[in-house]
Amino acid sequence: MDLTGKENERFVVTRRYFLIYLCAFILIIGIITVWFLSKGDSSEGSKYTQITADNGVVLNVLQTEPSSISLTSINDNVVQSGINGINGGFFWDDSLLSIAVMDGMPTNGNPNDYGSGWFNAKYARGTIVYDRVTKVINVQRAASVDELQMTDESKFWAQGGISMNLKDDSNWYNVAVQEEAIPFPDEDRLRSGMAYDSSGEIYLIVTSNKCTIEQFRTAIKENIAIGKLDEAIFLDGDGSSQLLAGKVQLKGDDRTVVQMIAVKEDTH
Repeated sequence: MDLTGKENERFVVTRRYFLIYLCAFILIIGIITVWFLSKGDSSEGSKYTQITADNGVVLNVLQTEPSSISLTSINDNVVQSGINGINGGFFWDDSLLSIAVMDGMPTNGNPNDYGSGWFNAKYARGTIVYDRVTKVINVQRAASVDELQMTDESKFWAQGGISMNLKDDSNWYNVAVQEEAIPFPDEDRLRSGMAYDSSGEIYLIVTSNKCTIEQFRTAIKENIAIGKLDEAIFLDGDGSSQLLAGKVQLKGDDRTVVQMIAVKEDTH
């Protein structure tokens, strides 16, 4: 049927408005989708990034504040726990062999109990300590919580690992291997670590690919908080290297870990 001039004009106008509304709808859906995807890779108060270092090591990094850190016993895979964060220290069966203490209480038992998180078993090892009173964060080498220095024994957290000694390129390897007994230093393994910068920001780091401890340390030094990175520790590695950051999931070899470093959604 032929359209009159007026009918044809109305048809053109209607079509034009339809196209405008359709474009606006598509734009809104796109914005909402991007927003949800960006939320999926971070939790409140944290930022996720992936970095490929010049040496090929792929770093997955969760950046957050010390007040957002919660050391938690999960006895689960980090991804399966549903909690944003990474794996914690070394363990054997259900016993935690690295210090993991929140405000005076070990995460996996009672103070002074074996496997509770009160001790770095067998060795004095690098432990990141955050003093909630002074807001100071540092690495202290200790075999137990009793050796740590803090202002108030009920207002701190401490995560044990193995010293990375970022400012001592000549002696760090000897300390990590000979003095603190890091496992499989020269084998290609998945790696994880915890670092902080001069402003007190925390970086939780897990690799997507396997590397030596030297390659992991180099990748961190050259790519994280460039110019202001302060210090770091190695955490448990290989199949225990696990991360959950929203939609980003690194399961290691699917094993269960005793403890994780969680990123809380609310800060205080």
